[in-house]
Amino acid sequence: MRVAVLAGGRSSEHEVSLNSGASVIKGLEEAGHEVVEVRIGRDGRWSAEGAAVDLIPGAGLLDVDVAFPVLHGAFGEDGSLQGLLEMLDLPYVGSDVLASATCMDKLTLKRLLAGQGIPQVDFVAVGEDGWRERCAALGTPLWVKPSRMGSSVGITRIEDLAALDSAVETALRHDPRVIVEASAHGREVECSVLGNEDPETSMPGEILAHSEWYDYEAKYAAGGMDLAVPAPISEIETARVRALAAQVFTLAGCSGLARCDFFVEPDGTVLVNEINTMPGFTETSVYAKLLEAGGLAYPSLCDRLVTLAVERHTRARSYEF
Repeated sequence: MRVAVLAGGRSSEHEVSLNSGASVIKGLEEAGHEVVEVRIGRDGRWSAEGAAVDLIPGAGLLDVDVAFPVLHGAFGEDGSLQGLLEMLDLPYVGSDVLASATCMDKLTLKRLLAGQGIPQVDFVAVGEDGWRERCAALGTPLWVKPSRMGSSVGITRIEDLAALDSAVETALRHDPRVIVEASAHGREVECSVLGNEDPETSMPGEILAHSEWYDYEAKYAAGGMDLAVPAPISEIETARVRALAAQVFTLAGCSGLARCDFFVEPDGTVLVNEINTMPGFTETSVYAKLLEAGGLAYPSLCDRLVTLAVERHTRARSYEF
């Protein structure tokens, strides 16, 4: 197929996206696809081969079979870009508008999971009635986060409630919606999900950060973390992680791919942390590494994803709107 790989974007994860895009281009080409590289600048301008991209359906460089939007964070992973691709009637890799927006907003996702009884870390929405008192009830340490950011941007870990207001101000610089979460004490475990209606899950892996916590530097700096696959957890815990990953993926309406993150507590309780609809996508990123450990090579993964995208688009066009 002829695939448009979209990378860059307006978010703070611009450079991470470019690295992911370069890996996807290589993987798709190794799988036999023709690739059109489309870069989205920090100013929102689209270009390919040094020329502006015409977004008229069927014209110019977007005369392709499918798009692979490898954008992380705002304006790429939050449903915005997905809505544009829907308007263009162009098949695209990953979740649709609703699922992308739901999973990007931590508060919305956590409320959805709470309504279904999914085990997760306790949380408070800043600004709700009695939110300060509820934060105090969570104990310390606390994690103060922008509700709609990725890659640990804008997150503060506080040991004392006296630092709460300052941490909230930091988060508010990135998002008017802020969430405060209790701290978990278990292993940080991640699980990759692949598919549409009947998703497959990878063997879980444990994140071993070389810093106090799994921050931006630990995620993207060379040597910032190690990945233990399989995660050193029991068979029962492994099965629970995989079952919850598939359940959350389906409940949120995801498609194509996602990485679901967990805490496995010392008593064996498995808590859902979050789900990412477009996780880091280099060949050495956790998402691809977990699937590779199960025998799925990176080029085959890229090929599978564009096939899933076309299948989902074909099915969606069979409905009358």
